[in-house]
Amino acid sequence: MFGETLLRPSAPRRHATRRAATSVALLATAVAVGACGSSTTGSGSSAQPDPSTVNLGYLVNLTHAPALIGVNHGYFQSAMPKGTTVKTTTFSAGPAESEALLGGSLDAAFVGPGPAINAFIKTKGKVLIIAGTASGGAGLVVSKSVADGNFPADLAGKTLSSPQLGNTQDIALRSWLATKGLATSINGGGQVTVDTSSGNSVSLQNFEAGKIAGGWVPEPYESEFILQGKGTLAVDEASIWPNGQFPTTVLVVTQNLLKNHPDIVNDLLKGLVKSVDWINANESAAPAAVNAALAASTGGKPLKSNVLALAWTHLSFVLDPLAADLQTDANNAQQLGFNKTAGIKGILDLGPLNAMLAAAGDPTVSAGALG
Repeated sequence: MFGETLLRPSAPRRHATRRAATSVALLATAVAVGACGSSTTGSGSSAQPDPSTVNLGYLVNLTHAPALIGVNHGYFQSAMPKGTTVKTTTFSAGPAESEALLGGSLDAAFVGPGPAINAFIKTKGKVLIIAGTASGGAGLVVSKSVADGNFPADLAGKTLSSPQLGNTQDIALRSWLATKGLATSINGGGQVTVDTSSGNSVSLQNFEAGKIAGGWVPEPYESEFILQGKGTLAVDEASIWPNGQFPTTVLVVTQNLLKNHPDIVNDLLKGLVKSVDWINANESAAPAAVNAALAASTGGKPLKSNVLALAWTHLSFVLDPLAADLQTDANNAQQLGFNKTAGIKGILDLGPLNAMLAAAGDPTVSAGALG
């Protein structure tokens, strides 16, 4: 059945307390394992001078909180060797960021699993996932009239939004609609029209104005659709995944960076570890800090306090990329026609991360069948 793994019944979502992904000892030992942390991908490569610039991309939404904190607090830059600068570029959706990776203007990026898989397939394995970052924080919000009617059948003939064609939420929306007998087309049309060109901010305005029936969007837009748009969370994406967890953001690097500069990859991971640890260890302070970093990245106003509070309950930040769920994402993307194959064996290169975890005495994360 289309999307069977994604949508198989699961236990009610557990809002477990976010645990620190690593211990303080992990950060203390990260430098020591830097030289041995490179994976087999980079083994045997001769040492090369550190680059003067590392180009890092990320999205300006709450599902990229560790990237926002890492940049704003200087965790990535401080981990770099002397003479190497982290240059950041922000994006509004993953596919555009993926194109930057494919075009060679990014060395590393925080991105959703959909675009990460697409980049891996298109480059024939030259863009790799080296860590997880965030889980949760996405779903389908619809107008109250749609939610109170014959849902989801009443979605036929309606327009819904997603951030961009082929991004993680776009794939999730189309997969879910298909299991409800509602066809979409990546070329436009179908029983339900999906607006992929407006972007999250404009889609929110369209929803508030009643121009669209709803959207499958990431945080903070999910909570803004609910609170500002007076919408109803009709499908919390966590409810359709086993154990209520699904990958929302991962960290990818180019094979070139991993092969020729494994020390820089370890430095990026040190910054990520520090960011995730800080967020999970500072439950009360983290939301406001991420909000401030988000506003600084966009040049806009901070999120409203009620939006931030609601959005934060939907998110968790973990280093585990959730390998089995990545394969489900790949299967769904192929069935929708975004990719010609769902074969993504080798997309996960967790050697550097697991070397750090093992050295600190912390549990390692599994690549499953994708390592």
